[in-house]
Amino acid sequence: MYFTVEEENLIGMYHKSDRRRTAGAIRAVLPEMNEDMAALARQSLDKLEAMSDADFEAQRFHFTDE
Repeated sequence: MYFTVEEENLIGMYHKSDRRRTAGAIRAVLPEMNEDMAALARQSLDKLEAMSDADFEAQRFHFTDE
């Protein structure tokens, strides 16, 4: 699964011990996000939901501000 830098950074902000908890943390703050951030969050959630737990564990996230 390919994540954009922006998606990786968002996931990094809400990263938990597993894929489901990470997605739950993002969903919990979705109502507080502005329109652009909410769109990015939904896009990231779609990808998280499409991948397996094993794929999430194997994913190497590279958190950056660039």
